[in-house]
Amino acid sequence: MASSGIETEQEPLLGNCTPGSREWDITETEEHCRSRWISIRILYLTMFFSSVGFSIVIMSIWPYLQKIDQTADASFLGWVIASYSLGQMVASPVFGLWSNYRPRKEPLIVSIFISVAANCLYAYVHVPASHNKYYMLVARGLVGFGAASTDEVQFPQGNIDQVAVVATNVLFFVVLFIFALFETIVTPLTMDMYAWTRKQAVLYGGIILAALGVEAIIVFMGIKLLSKKIGERAILLGGLIIVCVGFFILLPWGNQFPKIQWEDLHNNSIPNTTFGEIIITLWKSPREDHNEGPTGCPAEQGWCLYTPMIHLAQFLTAAMLIGVGYPSCNVMSYTLYSKILGPKPQGVYMGWLTASGSAARILGPVFISQVYTSWGPRWAFSLVCGIVVLTIMLLGVVYKRLVAFSVRHGRIQE
Repeated sequence: MASSGIETEQEPLLGNCTPGSREWDITETEEHCRSRWISIRILYLTMFFSSVGFSIVIMSIWPYLQKIDQTADASFLGWVIASYSLGQMVASPVFGLWSNYRPRKEPLIVSIFISVAANCLYAYVHVPASHNKYYMLVARGLVGFGAASTDEVQFPQGNIDQVAVVATNVLFFVVLFIFALFETIVTPLTMDMYAWTRKQAVLYGGIILAALGVEAIIVFMGIKLLSKKIGERAILLGGLIIVCVGFFILLPWGNQFPKIQWEDLHNNSIPNTTFGEIIITLWKSPREDHNEGPTGCPAEQGWCLYTPMIHLAQFLTAAMLIGVGYPSCNVMSYTLYSKILGPKPQGVYMGWLTASGSAARILGPVFISQVYTSWGPRWAFSLVCGIVVLTIMLLGVVYKRLVAFSVRHGRIQE
């Protein structure tokens, strides 16, 4: 029956530890169940602190990079942000293999030591006299290397719909790709469009991401109720549509243009002023202006001269929609993937999903920084909209195959 399939789709992945529950009757004892939940809650806390640290750093990377190395541009920013996920993707199989042959505490201790050392290096990348941007690149890569997980590699199980597995990996890649590029572009975009200083961009950008975090919590609570009525696949589709609308709203329009930063032209000119006038000007100018540097859209980015600005209300509306769509797609991708794999060990397949997410966090920042610097927000966000539309089409093609393992193998009729 159709209702039985929907019930399976809505079935929670984790049950409780009471007699009569699915876990109690089939897979584990009460002691094992309680031990598992202790581990899960520790992972929750670990992920919380990890996400807090990541969010703090991600908003300040661009101003910090500009301050320590004047030769760094927005395109190099993408490589700096991508280096974190590249390090994580390289280290994950190494630590996973290590944990198979040695006690798990060994790779865990080493990864923590690397993370601490890498963050110390990141804090002092301003000290060298030159090539500071490359030191930052290495530091972020080492931070990602130390953040790699130590999940055990297990043998894959058979009788799994490989088309559904590959499709879900692609969907998850696009979801992470989109949010990674959005995180990357927030600071440079707001500095270019609204002439915010580095300090303002970090502060206001942090407030925006914090608001999106609160919004995500509300969305997660709403998804729990909504999934019981319409199922995970419908929520994933709806989330992708909302994300597409959000990036469409980000497209520049109108006849108002951003403030242009003419620092290079000013530096190459010799003003006809006396020494006394220069001293008076320096005395009257706020000290923080010299520290913050010029504001506005850099003239060397040719698109700044002819591309309309993205209005603040436009940006905030788009951010709000992306803040609704991304968590919906993210949690539904995980949920569907786990149910497609079924009750057997999922180590290898989950490793593939993690690898696709890491690849997305590598390519997303590089893509957006290169396209944004060269062609501007109109091309950048148009391409993102195109990617999301293709992803929605893919979901439509494989929609009927994204069903739980038990449904596919006839334990329950859909």
